[in-house]
Amino acid sequence: MSSAVAVAAGGGVMHHLLVLHGAAAYALVGGLAFAEAAIFVGFVLPGETAVVLGGVLASQHAVSLVGMAAVVVVAAIAGDSVGYEVGRHFGQRILNLRPLRHRRAEIDRARAYLRTRGGKAVFLGRFTAFLRAVMPGLAGLSHLPYRRFLAFNAAGGLLWGVGFTLLGYAAGASYAKVEKAAGWASTGLLVVVVAVLVGVHLRRRRHRADPADQPPPPAPET
Repeated sequence: MSSAVAVAAGGGVMHHLLVLHGAAAYALVGGLAFAEAAIFVGFVLPGETAVVLGGVLASQHAVSLVGMAAVVVVAAIAGDSVGYEVGRHFGQRILNLRPLRHRRAEIDRARAYLRTRGGKAVFLGRFTAFLRAVMPGLAGLSHLPYRRFLAFNAAGGLLWGVGFTLLGYAAGASYAKVEKAAGWASTGLLVVVVAVLVGVHLRRRRHRADPADQPPPPAPET
């Protein structure tokens, strides 16, 4: 089965989410958000689609909005942590699997990005489908300290999980259009986050460089 056919089939399967409610809906959406990086399901089923549909279910009162957002965030963070451990213990063997060998160039770029950006790469990778699936495993393979990984992973999982659940909730019956635009929405959110981080960084640099902001030298003792 080609990747395009697999994605199309996965999309059809996930549309059956809309007939679920309660515990079954929480379990399926949370399971897909968890599995995206934990067992690399993200190569076939994009987690964003499941999360958007979870938000749609909340708009139809099949589930609680707060409950669905909480399930998604916890599942995403836990799944990435499992992916980290998988990468730490089995990373090199996994990279030699056939589906990943065909994407070696992309993986090499992701590893280089992780080496230069560290934890920030984990955070920003949450907003790109391919990186969302592989970045936790690559972080484990690269021995990024787990505490540092967890901090950036939790921040990214919180923003991504709440953001896309709310996106589905706001879309309601128009979810099909939002699903198609989810990738653009993720890119837009990523651009906003990067712009804020750059702005904070530049402001700190200006503050350090501006003599007027520096404390005056101590008066000479008499």
